Amino acid sequence: MNKILKISKLFIVSVGLMAFGCNDDSVDSRPDPVRPVVIPERISAGTNDFAFDFFKNLQQVENSDKNLFVSPLSLHIALGMLLNGAENETASEILKTLKMEGVSQADLNNAYKTLLNDMPAADSKVTLGLANSVWYRNTVQVETDFKNVLNQSFNAEITGLEFNKAALDKINQWASDKTNGKIKKVLDEIKEDEVMFLLNALHFKGDWTTKFDAKNTLDQTFHLQTGTHKKVKMMYAKSDFALSGSEKYTAVKLPYGNGQFEMTVLLPRDQNSITEILNSFTSAQWSKIKSDTAKIGINLGLPRFTLEYSKRLNDALKSMGMPKAFSDLAEFGKMIKTMPIKVDFVKQDTYLGIDEKGTEAAAVTTIAMVELSANPKEPQNVIFDRPFGIIISEKTSNTILFMGRIMNPDSK
Repeated sequence: MNKILKISKLFIVSVGLMAFGCNDDSVDSRPDPVRPVVIPERISAGTNDFAFDFFKNLQQVENSDKNLFVSPLSLHIALGMLLNGAENETASEILKTLKMEGVSQADLNNAYKTLLNDMPAADSKVTLGLANSVWYRNTVQVETDFKNVLNQSFNAEITGLEFNKAALDKINQWASDKTNGKIKKVLDEIKEDEVMFLLNALHFKGDWTTKFDAKNTLDQTFHLQTGTHKKVKMMYAKSDFALSGSEKYTAVKLPYGNGQFEMTVLLPRDQNSITEILNSFTSAQWSKIKSDTAKIGINLGLPRFTLEYSKRLNDALKSMGMPKAFSDLAEFGKMIKTMPIKVDFVKQDTYLGIDEKGTEAAAVTTIAMVELSANPKEPQNVIFDRPFGIIISEKTSNTILFMGRIMNPDSK
């Protein structure tokens, strides 16, 4: 598998992961102040575990030769909102999936609030936007406590609407506004049985601390996993970068702005594939990369490109441990008591653009809640297209009048 392709696939996940790992290595030499984002170590470690587990599960359901770009942070926050409306076993499964077992709801909500308030101000040279919203059908009675906690802990905009074309346009416009126009649509329709949407939007824009000179960008061959190749615009920068890695990969850290945020790019060594590396990646390996801060001179080549990605995450989240939320046994009474509801779908839409100046990335996670009673199951097909039996009986006396075995019906 080509190493350049592996870089592109890897930094796709690293942008999402770096949102969790905002602990800075060193701030002493920076020209402008940065503001550390401090959350409890237990929660920070859990978000990293969630990120790696999420990506591993997503790799299992995505085509092996397809780009993959997601935001674990956006998904974690959206599921955190969902958790506040869940009860009993459903809540326990979501908490386990989030890697937050043993963490109180109050402590977790406080950590979300810290991330939402402090991360956008962490680096004055980086633009970061985090926003949440809840949209519900205005004929549905949403629990007051649920609305209050989402407003207070998640800074969520909460809006009741008639679910029509105008509502669809408003939700999509909100997603576009919160992602600098990079994600213009998250919903194609609002179905009759859908009663609520929980949305998280994340937008990141940062200039490289060491920029790539556009004069050095060249057309270079990019070798695909299939054995074929294509031409790409390869950017080059020669500078001192922090280097880490193992016998299976090399890791290079590319800082943005004042250095509070960075992209970690992993290049597989020898015959190792990026899919295999990420499937076995651990929090310990991530910690080692974060702790390796020594810089050496590197001549770095990185493709210039943009991509858009969209994926329904139901299967991945079920595999991660929260199947009940999607089932008819879901328990979301803290959200809506007047009707049984479940998660219809969890979807993430993302954008990534990398050029000589820096990186722009965006994600919107959408969770749709559906009413069970208004969501009838598809009729089961029972077609008598092979030999079958017949019994004709009288119900009250339980008397069988006729019995038969139809092996070769003759239709007339």
